[in-house]
Amino acid sequence: MAIPSAEADETVDQIRRVLQIEAEALTRMINDVGPPHKKAVDLLQQVTGRIIISGVGKSGHIGRKIAATFASTGAPAQFVHPTEASHGDLGMIAKGDVCIVISNSGETSELADLITYTRRFGIPLIGITRRVGSAVDLQSDVTLLLPDAPEACYIGVAPTTSTTATLAIGDALAVALMHRRGFNREDFQIFHPGGKLGAQLLKVEALMHTGDSVPTLTPDTVMGDVLLVMTSKGFGMAGVVEDNILTGVITDGDLRRNLATLMDRTAGEIATHSPKTVRSGALVSEALRIMNASKIGALFVVSEAGHVEGILHLHDCLRAGVA
Repeated sequence: MAIPSAEADETVDQIRRVLQIEAEALTRMINDVGPPHKKAVDLLQQVTGRIIISGVGKSGHIGRKIAATFASTGAPAQFVHPTEASHGDLGMIAKGDVCIVISNSGETSELADLITYTRRFGIPLIGITRRVGSAVDLQSDVTLLLPDAPEACYIGVAPTTSTTATLAIGDALAVALMHRRGFNREDFQIFHPGGKLGAQLLKVEALMHTGDSVPTLTPDTVMGDVLLVMTSKGFGMAGVVEDNILTGVITDGDLRRNLATLMDRTAGEIATHSPKTVRSGALVSEALRIMNASKIGALFVVSEAGHVEGILHLHDCLRAGVA
């Protein structure tokens, strides 16, 4: 059944209104960034244990995501539910840890025991709240204030703007800490070995074929032997190598273009010189980009000096989930 035009327009306007309110809140947060945020990152960088994050309700859901973001970027982190903390899980928190507590109102009663525990044992506490002078604000070593902005729902009570703002500040802290710690792509791949993301961060060495499986031959190789190498290796190409340096590549296309005189020529005479290659240490996604741009199905992997180290086929990228 078709939605009436007026109703459709109202729905679109409502969606835009929500996005506008939340965007304005995030803009205000940008202008409010200052010394407390730096101090928070200082505390996070100094931690020798784990980053403990806690909150109730929607703040708890956001806290779990923030903990996952820290953990996936190399900063050990764990979400601890405040109610469970009051019933034994405080034992998960120890000296060397730092706690982040999330409460929009700053007066969430379930956080009281956890906050008291951090004060008793000198565990640094970072509070994320909207209210200046609240319990969370007064007890925290550093407070990151959320913007005093309206919730985006039309009745103004459902956690929307506040949770978006909290999530954003969590992301900001995690990324700032990544930068401080020099966390790079290689580190990231260690924590994301599976799925599309992990595949995109693989280096060519992880997928390339090496040793006897690499189709290479010398410039003076006769064409009969060239055909045997290309057929047996199954890459549809062979590399022409002198002193282990790749000087050219023979493809099925080169064979077809020289068909009339093919058997009277040598590998070096029909090879395409200055071929497309990828450097060892490059990401598989970079090799895939070169193959797609050049419309080729395989790529030799070479060192900085041009030495052949392996060969990568498009099918290897597909199987790994990169393409």
